[in-house]
Parts: sequence; structure tokens; C-alpha cells
Amino acid sequence: MSVRVYDLAHARAGDKGNTSNISVTAYDAAGFQVLRRELTPEVVLAHFKHLGAGPVRRYELPQLRALNFVIENALGGGVTRSLAIDPHGKSLSALMLTITLPGHNEGA
Repeated sequence: MSVRVYDLAHARAGDKGNTSNISVTAYDAAGFQVLRRELTPEVVLAHFKHLGAGPVRRYELPQLRALNFVIENALGGGVTRSLAIDPHGKSLSALMLTITLPGHNEGA
């Protein structure tokens, strides 16, 4: 059974230049294990590729049940250069939550 990141966690985005920083914090330990296993940098890159984004680095913060993704080239050149409606990329956290992860198992 598949599950969306939205069902397991909340997210928050920040920015620095042309780089988006998105934290994904699981609601519980079981959800964190699914995210840790399935929400890889490759999965995130594929989901954000339409923005010309990449590379993607992932940092784990297990005591916070969180993953932090640093996504380069995701903001159209940065706040002062981008023509996007959301130049800071705050809405990118919502995009992260729409990722569907395969193989969710309650007993995992």
C-alpha cells in the first residue's frame, strides 16, 4: 500500500540564495522509519526535477524524527532573480508532502 509524505509528516521550507531547505518531521517513530527508508534524495530529486532542481542532499535528525533536504537550483536563481510568484519557495514544502511513497506497511 502506498502512502503520501503528508500522511506521515509535516514540512517546512526555507531558502538561501538559489537553494531550498525543506525539513520533513514525522508525526511518530513508525512514520519516521518509513520516511527514512523511502524518502531518498533520488525520490525527492525526481519530484522536483521540473523546477530544474538538483542536486539533493539529505540529512537525518533521528532524535527529532526529521529529515532535512537541501535542494540546490530550486528557486529560479534566488529571491532577487526569480520571476516566480513564490520566490522564497515556501510552497515547496507542500510539494514535498505530495510525494507518494511505495510499500508502506504498518508493521515496518
